[in-house]
Amino acid sequence: QVQLVESGGGLVQAGGSLRLGCAASGRTYAMGWFRQAPGKEREFVASLGWSSRTAYTDSVKGRFTISRDNAKNTVYLQMNSLQPEDTAVYYCAADRDASDWYSISRGREFDYWGQGIQVTVSS
Repeated sequence: QVQLVESGGGLVQAGGSLRLGCAASGRTYAMGWFRQAPGKEREFVASLGWSSRTAYTDSVKGRFTISRDNAKNTVYLQMNSLQPEDTAVYYCAADRDASDWYSISRGREFDYWGQGIQVTVSS
């Protein structure tokens, strides 16, 4: 069982930036970020395949960047130009099975999940 630990959340004003990190305790393939706002379902935000391909939901394209430091077994989500609608609990997720890119790029086939971290953007 792989443990995922998120870091870097907090409160920021609209237009500001935050960088989330997610450290994995073991080997993973693709990794991704999801978020859940109050009263809404969890949604896919971004994914990074084991071949370094990336995918983003439309609302964050051009503002968020997912990256990975393999030496630290950590994935990051750089979030710029944050808006109040980005307020949510953000979850890190990891794929253990080298699933196909079609699934990973749509936020599917993730097996491990972090505990979530709060991001609040004030207007």
